[in-house]
Amino acid sequence: MSTWLLTGGAGYIGAHVLRALRAAGHDAVVLDDLSTGRPERLPDDVELLRTSLLDPDLPAVLTGLVARRRVDGVVHLAAKKSVPESVAMPLHYYEQNVGGTVAMLRAATAAGIGRVLYSSSAAVYGETGAEPVAEDQPTLPTSPYGETKLAGEWAARRHAEAAGLRWAALRYFNVAGAASPELADRGATNLLPLVLRAAETGEPLSVYGDDWPTPDGTCLRDYVHVEDLAEAHVAAARVLLDDAAPSPGALNVGRNEPTSVLQVVAAVERVQGRPVPHRIAPRRPGDPARVVADASRIATVLGWRATRGVDDMVAPPRRH
Repeated sequence: MSTWLLTGGAGYIGAHVLRALRAAGHDAVVLDDLSTGRPERLPDDVELLRTSLLDPDLPAVLTGLVARRRVDGVVHLAAKKSVPESVAMPLHYYEQNVGGTVAMLRAATAAGIGRVLYSSSAAVYGETGAEPVAEDQPTLPTSPYGETKLAGEWAARRHAEAAGLRWAALRYFNVAGAASPELADRGATNLLPLVLRAAETGEPLSVYGDDWPTPDGTCLRDYVHVEDLAEAHVAAARVLLDDAAPSPGALNVGRNEPTSVLQVVAAVERVQGRPVPHRIAPRRPGDPARVVADASRIATVLGWRATRGVDDMVAPPRRH
């Protein structure tokens, strides 16, 4: 059994990754400052280190952890992730996302942790010229958020080369759904929670632009169920633990299926049987028109494929 340190493990995605790792027989410790993470997402028997990646005591915290228990690798999920907020607060995003990643890499290496699985984003591609977009396409992010995720990838790759670490970066496309109600996304920026909130409250959803160069005029994205995403982390962890296998590098995590904002609205209305009021608003700075994954490389390298569709993502999460 391996043990993984999950930064941001009390967040929406982190809690699903935690559950999937444990279900696959791994152990985990969570490091989270709880600025957006929720401790109630964590099982009672999971150790929580409540600290920030930018805390000067981080190296001592990780060294102390490794002295108490074996840690095989870090799954680095902690980050700020709102595109509009990053446009308004670019320095904050660089400080938190790039500075936090650098601090994590330095502290983990000093503590003797030799594997890093980095949480990246399709935002590194920006406005893509190809569809679907493969990992070797140009990375031209259109927002400070995307820039910081790309800079984190660069830092992880270069540090891994210099320090002899094993590493991978998973470029998430648009994540949605939940394994259970208590793990649902409560964020104020992701599309599906906003659609569901509009259905529940009757307050119209803002659809940012209906004049994009897409079939219905709204942005196209590749949506992946958070449980599929969590299983991709388990697959990446398995390869990183195999010292005879090459480090996976950067991999897309998506379904190669474009879905527009209005199609997500229609799916919620169809699956949940309730209307979603919405209004057209001006385009947001930093939004590309379409980003859809070529997911063939992750299938080859990790043996992973998404198995859940948009209807699974918008269905009410099942209770356990």
